[in-house]
Amino acid sequence: MEIELGHFAFILAFAISVVSAVGGYIFWRRGDRVALFLQQGAVLQCLLVAAAFAALIQAFVVSDFSLALAVNNSHSLKPLIFKISGVWGNHEGSMVLWVLILVAFGALVALFGRGLPRPLLSLVLATQSLLTAAFAGFTIFTSNPFERMIPAPLEGTDLNPILQDVGLAIHPPLLYAGYVGFSVCFSFAVAALISGKIDAAWARWVRPWTMLAWLFLTLGIAMGSYWAYYELGWGGWWFWDPVENASFMPWLAGTALLHSAIVMEKRNALKIWTIFLSIITFSLSLLGTFMVRSGILTSVHTFASDPTRGLVILSILAVLIGGAFALFALRASALRAGGLFSPVSREGALILNNLFLATATGAVLVGTLYPLLLDALAGMTISVGAPFFDLTFSILMAPLLVVLPFGPLLAWKRADVVAAAQRLMAAAALAIFLAILISALGGVSISMAPIGLLLGFWVAFGALAELVERGRIGRLPLRERWRRLVGLPRSAWSTALGHFGLGVTVLGIVATTAWESELVTTLNPGETTRLAGYTIAFESFEEVPGPNYMAEQGVFRVSEENGSTRTLTPERRIYVASGTPTTEAAIETYGFSQLYLQLGEPLADTHVVRAWFKPYVTLIWIGTILMALAGVVSLTDRRMRVGAPARRHAAQPEPAQ
Repeated sequence: MEIELGHFAFILAFAISVVSAVGGYIFWRRGDRVALFLQQGAVLQCLLVAAAFAALIQAFVVSDFSLALAVNNSHSLKPLIFKISGVWGNHEGSMVLWVLILVAFGALVALFGRGLPRPLLSLVLATQSLLTAAFAGFTIFTSNPFERMIPAPLEGTDLNPILQDVGLAIHPPLLYAGYVGFSVCFSFAVAALISGKIDAAWARWVRPWTMLAWLFLTLGIAMGSYWAYYELGWGGWWFWDPVENASFMPWLAGTALLHSAIVMEKRNALKIWTIFLSIITFSLSLLGTFMVRSGILTSVHTFASDPTRGLVILSILAVLIGGAFALFALRASALRAGGLFSPVSREGALILNNLFLATATGAVLVGTLYPLLLDALAGMTISVGAPFFDLTFSILMAPLLVVLPFGPLLAWKRADVVAAAQRLMAAAALAIFLAILISALGGVSISMAPIGLLLGFWVAFGALAELVERGRIGRLPLRERWRRLVGLPRSAWSTALGHFGLGVTVLGIVATTAWESELVTTLNPGETTRLAGYTIAFESFEEVPGPNYMAEQGVFRVSEENGSTRTLTPERRIYVASGTPTTEAAIETYGFSQLYLQLGEPLADTHVVRAWFKPYVTLIWIGTILMALAGVVSLTDRRMRVGAPARRHAAQPEPAQ
């Protein structure tokens, strides 16, 4: 009964979204009454989809195998958390999660957008409802998650074992929140193009939603990267997989949008470019949806392999994105230019930032889609892998990292780059010193690692230099310095923290790439080997039962040169329901570095053991957490909470319809 009620609630939410979209676009000029109707509709859509999603969760939790989705993706022996995450560990359930997050953002706009002009709010909510109608309709008519299986089997076939992990319980919701969060920016852009009102106030309204989506996407990508690192047993954290690229491209475009919106808010400039980025960022999010669900890719990240559903998604993308760009082409020429500024200014630095980010996005897009298009159109198979992306992306990002610390120290409209450089002298000297010192200690002779370290330290120390400058540290008494730092706007702290986090991530990438040690050997219990100064002793090998698997577990004693020891227990698991084997690596953290141990395929009379020592690898994810924290700090800024300034002129009477 709960499944039927959930199905009905989902269909009702679809119907309300259709009515809201049509009514909102037709009557958006009619002010408060229409806006109130759309606000209520947005909240009701959210409640109904949440009820439908709860019905699916309930079926998985109680192992109701009359639901086909539960039969194909669950098993009664699974731990509770993996029963719940199994709801979105497949195509149909993940689409319901997608729609749930979409209507949740629509409800948030309805609840927190009361300060928006009524026509703009109506158009934004109408566009959100249009998106909901498109994806809810796709789910109902092509990917129904509420189908019953009669007669019901006694047991399910289980979820893919590599998805039975805490990381996969967290990663997809965060990633979807980032993808779908950019739908609000898309809706604001469409609403602005229809109404013709695009100004600094619009940028102030759209910035918090952009930041919120960017924050979730940052955490989602970081969580996915760490999951691949420890779960897949490959010892790597980023593989330039096409689906990884599909999440990275909207992150790059969203980062550009954040910086572009700042220029638009402060100087009423870059209007056309900001609107374009709002559309393209969500378009790239939808492109990732198509790639994951169309069957054109073979990846551990893909959900579906049905070309028919892929064509339906492609049609939806063509209508939504094609319509948005057609509207952009019609209305962009009518937008007025904003304020003027010198190339050497904070605006100029932000434009340069956008140039590099947009070019990097284009490079990743071409490298990802070119092999697919060539295969589809000419039947030729080529591989564009890590060497292409590493080289291209590094060449594009290096100049951006060089100029990044200058931006916050430049004045608006016109600035003195020499004065900014003088303020950064201490940061540059310290970065050069540490890069040389660490490179010498690490034993790097001919390598790009010193340059990478220099750029990472330069970005991190440059971010701190802004706080040093604004707090007058070293030039004022301690109490006055503290008062100035505490009194800084949250946006200043957010910028410094975000750039510092980026520098930390760069340092982690460079260090683990340059000084990683790897060992592949065979060991029997009682034998030892050494790696990067650690002694690894294979003590025993035993079978350990799990809740829904049997594990072959190796017990290893790792000794440091100072005599301290730790125990690592890598496993090879065989899942009961499917008989699928998986590898569970054992990871031990030493400071910011990690020792990574994997138990390989068993041989006739011995065991294959792979070990890595990854220096400072945790800095990669610490940096991303700092960047996400910067987003949280930015959202607490008073200007974000208050929103755009109210217009001082008297409200004009609404035209009669």
